[in-house]
Amino acid sequence: MALHRDIFWVGRQWAVTGAGIQAVDQRLRGVLDIESARLWDEDLVQSRRAKPGVNAADFDNALTVARERFPQTPEPDAFVAQLEALGVIEAPIVSPAVPAMSLRAEGRLARFLPQWRIRR
Repeated sequence: MALHRDIFWVGRQWAVTGAGIQAVDQRLRGVLDIESARLWDEDLVQSRRAKPGVNAADFDNALTVARERFPQTPEPDAFVAQLEALGVIEAPIVSPAVPAMSLRAEGRLARFLPQWRIRR
């Protein structure tokens, strides 16, 4: 697997990218890579560190940089989990910071709607 396009740190053997920690040697085809969501899984981290040929110092540096870049997500609140188990909460809690996308095109001709494009 090729390195992610967003590269934040590069060591001798490991790189911290937008995908997490990736091995710089592309002949490994992503076998030793760790996704950003699993950076805090200690069993996975220890298993990668114990592999033969892994530069432990470089791996530890990459892990430190990656954990600073991708902080640990908090575990779900126990009270909310209890309410979901009891069936009190039916709909998932939506973050108020992200507004829902709404399209207002009902009853209008498409040729008169404003056009939009994504710029790269």
